[in-house]
Amino acid sequence: MVSTTTAKIRAVLFDRDGTLVVDVPYNGNPALVRPMPGAREVLDALRASGIATGVVSNQSGIARGLISEEDVASVNARVEELLGPFDVWEFCPHSDQDKCSCRKPAPGMVHSACRKLGIDESEAALIGDIGADVLAAEAAGATGVLVPTPVTRAEEVAAARLVARDLAGAVRLLREAQ
Repeated sequence: MVSTTTAKIRAVLFDRDGTLVVDVPYNGNPALVRPMPGAREVLDALRASGIATGVVSNQSGIARGLISEEDVASVNARVEELLGPFDVWEFCPHSDQDKCSCRKPAPGMVHSACRKLGIDESEAALIGDIGADVLAAEAAGATGVLVPTPVTRAEEVAAARLVARDLAGAVRLLREAQ
């Protein structure tokens, strides 16, 4: 939750599918990667201002046998080609049934990303397109911002403390809160 006591944001983590790139369910094909509108500009501006960037992404297609870890790595490499380098990447290969601590809405990937970046979770934000993204941020002690898409459920929007129309709006909300 953002408040006047929130630490200065030093890193912005992003959900991958539906947030940074157009969601293609269980995508293992780098040729299908298409950036969301404005994503490159938002990322370039964050990087230029010295804010670290990262990706935290559930990839249950691995557990389901639909894609491999190599497929995910290839898609992630394509995301970096199109959107520039990220300081940290985290993905959860588990399904809901695995009850792991990394799969969003659990906070594991946020904790891990912050450890790798050498920052406290209160210095991080997570921008995503579904409620699980915001819940993972909050569970970790980070700030969550929801950028709804047509697949975002109305109750997820209603429950989110910070909601933006697009990625640029999400970053504006984070800057205004500091």
